Amino acid sequence: MFARYPLPATDGATALDTACDLQLLQAHSVPGRPLTLLYVGPERTLIVPVDAAGAAPHGAAITLALGTHRTARAFFRRDIPTPLELENAIASVEDEVYLAHRQYAAQGNASGTAWWSTDAHLVALAGLAGVPLAPTMLLTLEAMERLFQRLAAVSEGRPAASEGLPESVEFATTLLLLRELMHHMPFGPLHLVAR
Repeated sequence: MFARYPLPATDGATALDTACDLQLLQAHSVPGRPLTLLYVGPERTLIVPVDAAGAAPHGAAITLALGTHRTARAFFRRDIPTPLELENAIASVEDEVYLAHRQYAAQGNASGTAWWSTDAHLVALAGLAGVPLAPTMLLTLEAMERLFQRLAAVSEGRPAASEGLPESVEFATTLLLLRELMHHMPFGPLHLVAR
């Protein structure tokens, strides 16, 4: 699932992809409840608030200059980042997420809105965090944080195989981005739908 470094600089998110994701998520979410669609792409992260009527208001989408490949290129020099590389990436990512949080809140989005994604890399992360594969999955903040602590142990020298983690810069970057989003947007559990 996770590629090895170096990574190509492409981004597959399109308006059509987002619309298809939204239809898929609405089939699994609670009718009449607002939700937020999360897409973590290679070059950018997309946050799309969806109102109770199931519409994504024009101009409501938030694009962050954070992506798995972009962040890896900026901060990581090998498949397993060092503790210093992780620390530097976290500091930069936190700043970008903080700006996105302010924009998201200014739009009047409720803090209790359910967050959903069909991103295959996030589904794979949930599996590594111990969430059983199912049509819909729930990744809690606690499970994600335990997974991140395992990555931190690997960055400090523990073999990745002993933690059951891939030696992949894309995995490390995806996990770091998700961690910062979950902590600082902030949102509770992430609902995932496997395509």
